[in-house]
Amino acid sequence: MASFKRLDPEDFVISADSISATLWSTGNPTLTEFYTSSTQEASSAGNYYLSVYQTSSTEPAAAVQFDIAYGNEYGSGSIFYDNAVTGSSYTRTVYGQYRNLVLGDENSRFTFGTVTQSDFYVINFERARYKEKLFLGSFNLTLTSGSRTLSLTDNSNDVTTVSYTDAGRVYQIVSGSNGAAYSGTGYHPSSGSYGLLLPDIGVALLNAKALDTDGPYGVLLGTGRSFDTDNNNNRRLFASINNGASFAINSEETISSDFIFVRARNSEFNYSENPSFISGSTGEVLYQSFIDNPKSYITTIGLYNDNNDLVAVAKMSRPLVKDFTKEILVRVKLDF
Repeated sequence: MASFKRLDPEDFVISADSISATLWSTGNPTLTEFYTSSTQEASSAGNYYLSVYQTSSTEPAAAVQFDIAYGNEYGSGSIFYDNAVTGSSYTRTVYGQYRNLVLGDENSRFTFGTVTQSDFYVINFERARYKEKLFLGSFNLTLTSGSRTLSLTDNSNDVTTVSYTDAGRVYQIVSGSNGAAYSGTGYHPSSGSYGLLLPDIGVALLNAKALDTDGPYGVLLGTGRSFDTDNNNNRRLFASINNGASFAINSEETISSDFIFVRARNSEFNYSENPSFISGSTGEVLYQSFIDNPKSYITTIGLYNDNNDLVAVAKMSRPLVKDFTKEILVRVKLDF
Protein backbone atom coordinates (compact mmCIF):
# COMPACT_ATOMS: atom_id res chain seq x y z
CA MET A 1 0.00 0.00 0.00
CA ALA A 2 1.13 3.55 -0.67
CA SER A 3 2.24 6.29 1.68
CA PHE A 4 2.63 9.87 0.48
CA LYS A 5 4.99 12.74 1.17
CA ARG A 6 5.27 16.18 -0.43
CA LEU A 7 8.70 16.94 -1.85
CA ASP A 8 10.46 20.18 -0.96
CA PRO A 9 12.05 22.57 -3.52
CA GLU A 10 15.54 21.54 -2.40
CA ASP A 11 14.74 17.96 -3.38
CA PHE A 12 14.93 18.92 -7.08
CA VAL A 13 18.13 19.52 -9.05
CA ILE A 14 18.29 20.11 -12.83
CA SER A 15 21.44 19.55 -14.89
CA ALA A 16 22.26 19.54 -18.60
CA ASP A 17 24.94 17.49 -20.37
CA SER A 18 26.13 17.85 -23.95
CA ILE A 19 26.60 14.58 -25.83
CA SER A 20 28.29 14.32 -29.24
CA ALA A 21 28.23 11.46 -31.72
CA THR A 22 29.23 10.81 -35.30
CA LEU A 23 26.71 12.05 -37.83
CA TRP A 24 27.29 9.48 -40.54
CA SER A 25 25.34 6.22 -40.56
CA THR A 26 28.63 4.31 -40.98
CA GLY A 27 29.43 5.03 -37.34
CA ASN A 28 32.76 6.58 -38.34
CA PRO A 29 33.45 10.29 -37.81
CA THR A 30 34.91 10.61 -41.33
CA LEU A 31 33.11 9.61 -44.51
CA THR A 32 35.49 8.56 -47.28
CA GLU A 33 33.20 7.05 -49.89
CA PHE A 34 30.41 8.89 -51.68
CA TYR A 35 27.72 7.66 -54.05
CA THR A 36 24.78 9.18 -55.92
CA SER A 37 21.68 7.75 -57.56
CA SER A 38 21.45 7.75 -61.34
CA THR A 39 17.68 7.40 -60.98
CA GLN A 40 17.45 10.64 -59.02
CA GLU A 41 19.74 12.46 -61.44
CA ALA A 42 17.46 11.53 -64.32
CA SER A 43 14.34 12.66 -62.46
CA SER A 44 12.99 16.18 -61.98
CA ALA A 45 14.35 16.17 -58.41
CA GLY A 46 17.87 16.02 -59.84
CA ASN A 47 17.41 19.52 -61.21
CA TYR A 48 17.20 20.82 -57.65
CA TYR A 49 19.50 18.67 -55.57
CA LEU A 50 21.70 15.59 -55.52
CA SER A 51 21.51 13.08 -52.65
CA VAL A 52 24.77 11.52 -51.47
CA TYR A 53 24.93 8.03 -49.95
CA GLN A 54 27.59 6.15 -47.97
CA THR A 55 27.32 3.17 -50.32
CA SER A 56 25.75 2.37 -53.67
CA SER A 57 22.18 3.64 -53.69
CA THR A 58 20.99 0.20 -54.78
CA GLU A 59 22.40 -1.50 -51.68
CA PRO A 60 19.95 -2.35 -48.85
CA ALA A 61 22.10 -0.44 -46.36
CA ALA A 62 22.19 2.73 -48.48
CA ALA A 63 21.07 5.83 -46.61
CA VAL A 64 21.19 9.49 -47.59
CA GLN A 65 23.98 11.30 -45.70
CA PHE A 66 23.55 14.76 -47.17
CA ASP A 67 22.18 16.60 -50.20
CA ILE A 68 23.98 18.96 -52.56
CA ALA A 69 22.32 21.90 -54.29
CA TYR A 70 23.38 25.03 -56.13
CA GLY A 71 21.64 28.39 -55.79
CA ASN A 72 22.03 31.50 -57.91
CA GLU A 73 20.39 34.84 -57.24
CA TYR A 74 19.84 35.53 -60.95
CA GLY A 75 18.83 32.02 -61.97
CA SER A 76 21.91 31.23 -64.02
CA GLY A 77 23.47 27.78 -64.10
CA SER A 78 20.31 25.91 -65.09
CA ILE A 79 17.59 25.90 -67.71
CA PHE A 80 14.58 28.21 -67.34
CA TYR A 81 11.17 26.91 -66.35
CA ASP A 82 9.78 29.02 -69.18
CA ASN A 83 11.88 30.65 -71.89
CA ALA A 84 9.53 33.62 -71.78
CA VAL A 85 10.49 34.34 -68.16
CA THR A 86 14.19 35.16 -68.00
CA GLY A 87 15.94 34.02 -64.82
CA SER A 88 13.11 31.85 -63.55
CA SER A 89 14.99 28.59 -63.00
CA TYR A 90 15.85 25.82 -60.57
CA THR A 91 18.90 27.61 -59.22
CA ARG A 92 16.94 30.77 -58.51
CA THR A 93 14.35 28.71 -56.62
CA VAL A 94 17.08 27.12 -54.49
CA TYR A 95 18.61 30.53 -53.79
CA GLY A 96 15.26 31.95 -52.74
CA GLN A 97 14.49 28.96 -50.53
CA TYR A 98 17.66 29.33 -48.48
CA ARG A 99 17.42 33.12 -48.45
CA ASN A 100 14.01 32.84 -46.79
CA LEU A 101 15.20 30.11 -44.44
CA VAL A 102 18.43 31.77 -43.33
CA LEU A 103 17.94 35.51 -43.84
CA GLY A 104 14.17 35.71 -43.57
CA ASP A 105 14.02 38.54 -46.09
CA GLU A 106 13.50 38.13 -49.83
CA ASN A 107 15.44 41.33 -50.48
CA SER A 108 18.55 40.31 -48.53
CA ARG A 109 21.75 38.88 -49.98
CA PHE A 110 24.30 36.46 -48.60
CA THR A 111 27.55 37.84 -47.23
CA PHE A 112 30.50 35.51 -46.80
CA GLY A 113 32.82 37.11 -44.31
CA THR A 114 32.81 40.67 -45.60
CA VAL A 115 31.96 40.03 -49.27
CA THR A 116 28.45 39.74 -50.70
CA GLN A 117 28.08 37.05 -53.36
CA SER A 118 25.25 36.04 -55.67
CA ASP A 119 25.60 32.25 -55.67
CA PHE A 120 26.53 29.36 -53.40
CA TYR A 121 26.59 25.60 -53.04
CA VAL A 122 24.45 23.94 -50.37
CA ILE A 123 25.34 20.92 -48.26
CA ASN A 124 22.16 19.98 -46.43
CA PHE A 125 22.80 17.22 -43.89
CA GLU A 126 20.10 14.56 -43.76
CA ARG A 127 17.89 15.33 -40.74
CA ALA A 128 17.77 11.67 -39.69
CA ARG A 129 21.56 11.71 -39.24
CA TYR A 130 21.56 14.02 -36.21
CA LYS A 131 19.28 14.69 -33.23
CA GLU A 132 19.67 18.36 -32.31
CA LYS A 133 22.52 20.23 -34.00
CA LEU A 134 25.96 19.96 -35.56
CA PHE A 135 28.96 19.76 -33.24
CA LEU A 136 31.09 22.86 -33.68
CA GLY A 137 34.73 22.33 -34.57
CA SER A 138 34.07 18.91 -36.08
CA PHE A 139 33.30 20.15 -39.61
CA ASN A 140 36.30 19.11 -41.74
CA LEU A 141 35.77 18.91 -45.50
CA THR A 142 38.46 18.19 -48.08
CA LEU A 143 37.80 19.36 -51.64
CA THR A 144 40.02 18.23 -54.51
CA SER A 145 39.90 19.17 -58.18
CA GLY A 146 42.83 18.12 -60.31
CA SER A 147 45.98 18.97 -58.39
CA ARG A 148 44.21 21.50 -56.14
CA THR A 149 43.17 20.52 -52.62
CA LEU A 150 41.42 22.71 -50.07
CA SER A 151 40.70 21.85 -46.42
CA LEU A 152 37.70 23.63 -44.90
CA THR A 153 36.36 23.93 -41.36
CA ASP A 154 34.18 26.28 -39.32
CA ASN A 155 35.78 29.12 -37.36
CA SER A 156 34.00 28.37 -34.06
CA ASN A 157 37.27 28.21 -32.12
CA ASP A 158 38.49 31.54 -33.50
CA VAL A 159 35.49 33.74 -32.68
CA THR A 160 34.44 35.12 -29.31
CA THR A 161 31.12 36.63 -30.39
CA VAL A 162 28.45 34.40 -31.92
CA SER A 163 26.40 35.73 -34.83
CA TYR A 164 22.79 34.76 -35.47
CA THR A 165 20.42 34.56 -38.41
CA ASP A 166 16.78 33.53 -38.69
CA ALA A 167 18.10 29.96 -38.77
CA GLY A 168 20.06 30.27 -35.52
CA ARG A 169 23.80 30.51 -35.02
CA VAL A 170 26.08 31.09 -38.00
CA TYR A 171 29.85 30.56 -38.34
CA GLN A 172 32.17 31.26 -41.23
CA ILE A 173 33.71 28.37 -43.14
CA VAL A 174 37.43 28.96 -43.51
CA SER A 175 40.62 27.33 -44.69
CA GLY A 176 41.68 25.30 -41.66
CA SER A 177 40.82 22.29 -39.54
CA ASN A 178 39.00 21.39 -36.33
CA GLY A 179 37.26 24.74 -35.93
CA ALA A 180 40.29 26.99 -36.44
CA ALA A 181 41.86 28.75 -39.45
CA TYR A 182 45.35 27.78 -40.56
CA SER A 183 46.40 31.44 -40.54
CA GLY A 184 44.70 34.80 -40.11
CA THR A 185 40.97 34.70 -40.71
CA GLY A 186 41.22 31.78 -43.13
CA TYR A 187 39.21 33.75 -45.70
CA HIS A 188 39.84 33.90 -49.44
CA PRO A 189 41.88 37.07 -50.12
CA SER A 190 39.25 38.68 -52.34
CA SER A 191 36.06 36.57 -52.24
CA GLY A 192 35.40 36.51 -48.50
CA SER A 193 35.00 33.38 -46.40
CA TYR A 194 34.53 29.97 -47.99
CA GLY A 195 30.99 29.70 -46.72
CA LEU A 196 28.61 29.69 -43.78
CA LEU A 197 27.94 26.88 -41.34
CA LEU A 198 24.48 26.87 -39.75
CA PRO A 199 24.76 24.20 -37.03
CA ASP A 200 21.22 24.55 -35.71
CA ILE A 201 19.58 23.56 -39.00
CA GLY A 202 22.32 21.26 -40.33
CA VAL A 203 23.29 23.32 -43.38
CA ALA A 204 26.58 24.49 -44.90
CA LEU A 205 26.59 27.11 -47.66
CA LEU A 206 29.80 27.17 -49.70
CA ASN A 207 30.93 30.35 -51.42
CA ALA A 208 31.09 29.40 -55.12
CA LYS A 209 33.31 32.36 -56.08
CA ALA A 210 35.91 31.45 -53.47
CA LEU A 211 35.99 27.81 -54.63
CA ASP A 212 36.35 28.75 -58.29
CA THR A 213 39.68 30.54 -57.98
CA ASP A 214 43.10 29.18 -58.94
CA GLY A 215 46.22 29.04 -56.83
CA PRO A 216 46.44 28.05 -53.17
CA TYR A 217 43.11 29.61 -52.26
CA GLY A 218 40.64 27.69 -54.44
CA VAL A 219 40.08 24.39 -56.19
CA LEU A 220 39.09 25.54 -59.70
CA LEU A 221 35.60 24.16 -59.22
CA GLY A 222 34.53 25.78 -62.47
CA THR A 223 31.00 26.76 -61.50
CA GLY A 224 28.88 27.22 -64.61
CA ARG A 225 26.82 30.42 -64.69
CA SER A 226 25.32 30.34 -68.18
CA PHE A 227 21.68 31.37 -68.57
CA ASP A 228 19.14 28.78 -69.68
CA THR A 229 21.83 26.09 -69.67
CA ASP A 230 22.13 23.06 -67.44
CA ASN A 231 25.64 23.55 -66.07
CA ASN A 232 25.31 20.52 -63.78
CA ASN A 233 26.89 22.37 -60.86
CA ASN A 234 25.67 19.85 -58.29
CA ARG A 235 27.86 17.25 -59.99
CA ARG A 236 30.86 19.60 -59.90
CA LEU A 237 30.77 19.88 -56.12
CA PHE A 238 30.08 16.17 -55.71
CA ALA A 239 33.13 15.33 -57.85
CA SER A 240 35.31 17.59 -55.71
CA ILE A 241 34.03 16.02 -52.48
CA ASN A 242 34.46 12.53 -53.92
CA ASN A 243 38.04 13.29 -55.01
CA GLY A 244 38.86 14.74 -51.60
CA ALA A 245 37.59 11.51 -49.99
CA SER A 246 37.39 12.98 -46.49
CA PHE A 247 34.34 14.58 -44.88
CA ALA A 248 34.13 14.66 -41.09
CA ILE A 249 31.26 16.03 -39.03
CA ASN A 250 29.68 15.12 -35.69
CA SER A 251 26.33 15.88 -34.15
CA GLU A 252 25.55 17.19 -30.68
CA GLU A 253 22.56 17.14 -28.37
CA THR A 254 21.87 18.49 -24.90
CA ILE A 255 20.34 16.02 -22.48
CA SER A 256 18.55 17.69 -19.58
CA SER A 257 18.23 15.63 -16.43
CA ASP A 258 15.92 16.28 -13.49
CA PHE A 259 17.32 14.74 -10.31
CA ILE A 260 14.74 14.16 -7.59
CA PHE A 261 15.94 13.19 -4.10
CA VAL A 262 13.35 11.14 -2.26
CA ARG A 263 14.06 10.86 1.47
CA ALA A 264 12.52 8.45 3.94
CA ARG A 265 13.61 9.63 7.38
CA ASN A 266 13.90 7.33 10.39
CA SER A 267 10.40 8.18 11.65
CA GLU A 268 8.69 7.84 8.24
CA PHE A 269 7.27 4.93 6.23
CA ASN A 270 7.80 2.33 8.99
CA TYR A 271 4.21 1.10 9.06
CA SER A 272 2.21 -0.60 6.38
CA GLU A 273 -1.19 0.74 5.35
CA ASN A 274 -2.26 -2.66 4.06
CA PRO A 275 -5.74 -3.43 5.49
CA SER A 276 -4.71 -7.03 6.25
CA PHE A 277 -2.63 -5.74 9.18
CA ILE A 278 -5.68 -4.19 10.91
CA SER A 279 -8.76 -5.81 12.37
CA GLY A 280 -11.78 -4.89 10.32
CA SER A 281 -14.08 -4.85 13.37
CA THR A 282 -11.96 -3.13 16.05
CA GLY A 283 -9.34 -1.31 13.99
CA GLU A 284 -6.54 -2.80 16.10
CA VAL A 285 -3.18 -3.92 14.70
CA LEU A 286 -3.28 -7.69 14.39
CA TYR A 287 0.43 -8.38 14.80
CA GLN A 288 2.25 -7.40 17.97
CA SER A 289 5.64 -7.27 16.19
CA PHE A 290 4.26 -4.58 13.95
CA ILE A 291 3.64 -2.46 17.05
CA ASP A 292 6.87 -3.08 18.94
CA ASN A 293 9.30 -3.43 15.99
CA PRO A 294 7.63 -2.30 12.77
CA LYS A 295 9.28 -2.92 9.43
CA SER A 296 8.26 -2.07 5.91
CA TYR A 297 9.78 -2.88 2.53
CA ILE A 298 10.02 -0.12 -0.05
CA THR A 299 9.78 -1.50 -3.59
CA THR A 300 8.46 1.38 -5.71
CA ILE A 301 8.52 5.18 -5.73
CA GLY A 302 5.76 7.00 -7.57
CA LEU A 303 5.92 10.70 -8.42
CA TYR A 304 2.64 12.59 -8.49
CA ASN A 305 1.73 16.11 -9.52
CA ASP A 306 -0.57 18.42 -7.55
CA ASN A 307 -3.60 16.86 -9.26
CA ASN A 308 -2.62 13.45 -7.88
CA ASP A 309 -1.74 12.22 -11.37
CA LEU A 310 1.02 9.60 -11.42
CA VAL A 311 3.67 11.02 -13.78
CA ALA A 312 6.67 8.74 -13.16
CA VAL A 313 7.51 5.45 -11.47
CA ALA A 314 10.88 4.29 -10.13
CA LYS A 315 11.34 0.59 -9.33
CA MET A 316 13.88 -0.54 -6.76
CA SER A 317 16.32 -3.26 -7.86
CA ARG A 318 15.48 -5.00 -4.57
CA PRO A 319 13.12 -4.22 -1.65
CA LEU A 320 14.64 -1.75 0.82
CA VAL A 321 14.03 -2.57 4.49
CA LYS A 322 12.80 0.40 6.51
CA ASP A 323 12.41 0.75 10.31
CA PHE A 324 13.01 3.37 13.02
CA THR A 325 16.78 2.79 12.90
CA LYS A 326 17.17 3.37 9.15
CA GLU A 327 16.89 6.29 6.78
CA ILE A 328 16.75 5.91 3.01
CA LEU A 329 17.75 8.38 0.29
CA VAL A 330 16.83 7.50 -3.29
CA ARG A 331 17.94 9.62 -6.23
CA VAL A 332 15.53 9.49 -9.17
CA LYS A 333 16.85 10.69 -12.55
CA LEU A 334 14.48 11.84 -15.31
CA ASP A 335 16.05 12.50 -18.73
CA PHE A 336 14.26 14.64 -21.30
